[in-house]
Amino acid sequence: MSLIKSISGIRGTIGGPQGDGLSAIDIVKFTSAYAAFIRKTTTRTSNVIVVGRDARLSGEMVRSLVCGALESMGFDVVNIGLATTPTTEIAVTEEGACGGIIITASHNPVQWNALKLLNERGEFLNDAEGKEVLRLAECGDYEFAGVHELGHTFRNDTYNRRHIEKVLALPLVDTKAIAAAGITVAVDAVNSVGGVVIPQLLRALGVKKVIELNCEANGKFAHTPEPIPENLTGIASLMKEGVADVGFVVDPDVDRLAIVMENGEMFVEEYTLVAVADYVLSHTPGNTVSNLSSSRALRDVTLAHPGCNYEAAAVGEVNVVTKMKETGAVIGGEGNGGVIYPELHYGRDALVGVALFLTLLAKSGKKVSELKKGYPQYAIAKNKIELTPEVDVDKILEAMKAKYVGEKVTDIDGVKIDFPASWVHLRKSNTEPIIRIYSEAATMQEAEQLAADIKEVIASLPR
Repeated sequence: MSLIKSISGIRGTIGGPQGDGLSAIDIVKFTSAYAAFIRKTTTRTSNVIVVGRDARLSGEMVRSLVCGALESMGFDVVNIGLATTPTTEIAVTEEGACGGIIITASHNPVQWNALKLLNERGEFLNDAEGKEVLRLAECGDYEFAGVHELGHTFRNDTYNRRHIEKVLALPLVDTKAIAAAGITVAVDAVNSVGGVVIPQLLRALGVKKVIELNCEANGKFAHTPEPIPENLTGIASLMKEGVADVGFVVDPDVDRLAIVMENGEMFVEEYTLVAVADYVLSHTPGNTVSNLSSSRALRDVTLAHPGCNYEAAAVGEVNVVTKMKETGAVIGGEGNGGVIYPELHYGRDALVGVALFLTLLAKSGKKVSELKKGYPQYAIAKNKIELTPEVDVDKILEAMKAKYVGEKVTDIDGVKIDFPASWVHLRKSNTEPIIRIYSEAATMQEAEQLAADIKEVIASLPR
């Protein structure tokens, strides 16, 4: 598998020849380039970079290389050990650090690992910043520190607890209501760091009965880690037995939250943000943001609250955060279960998602399935069109804009066409000749039919 380089970092599989995965050489090269970029751009004087990792089998090996490379560039390192992505983001700001690196391949399978790169605000690098890191890595235009200027690594294992304490302190998190409701919670943490922090969080919130599934943080993923229905048959079967009121599933770095209803059916990842946003807006009216490929349900719920407005951003957490800051949004995120709550920090955070959802559930007095029925009902289909390499994908997207000029068309990220009762979003891949097609309608059948219709239109276009 080739090494994948993007503005947010690098990722690849462990093992094999150099250049055919995430090798030790690549880890050191890109870490060093990131350190050189931070050295040139940071406004902090701390000379510190925070490093956290998920529980992947390769995590400690990668961590040692990352910390060594940062030391060789003259930075001190605060190693926070096994920590979630949002915990690492919080640690950057708490330490007054110059930046941070999260060692995780997120929802990718066990053979993958990656470096996610943060700025001094604990947020992901933007497009220009990420490209500069890639440029530095390729040209090697940086110098290592002399022997008397080498950095040092310090261990700090307090941040999981500190993250939980910050969540508990949020005004909209009601531990008394949660405790009084007597909610039983099942958790599937895919044997990564979520197995450490989510049960701790639940007990701190007042949940007296926690059923732990795959909560040993040994990196031996019990199933494919992306929290989508086909990978969650274990917890779904458990919930069908009636043993818990709600099930929570997180990915290996705990920035995505999927919810399983008391009947074993999926709440659907898109609705994690919808439900949490509805609760937040009912207490703190304001604006919301999600990306173009996320459900229209968030827009509908937002507009149902007086004085509240919804905006869409290009796909990618950094783009959502930028739009949230522009609009002063009180809640936002992505339809993959990523909740961003600025009251805590600007990053997708499953911990805050769990706490806010449990508060909503406790105060509503309803079952999870009853909550779900109260929201606008949509279904999203995901398809793609494979093209030959010589096809000009940009030309196709321009032609689609022209064809649907009478509809609401957004082109900040591919082409999204909003119809009165549905929408379709076309995005080109940066790595292969395909167009990804996301479509949403009232039912899955209608969403799939919309995608099929769009495929026919694209096939009829001149090449």
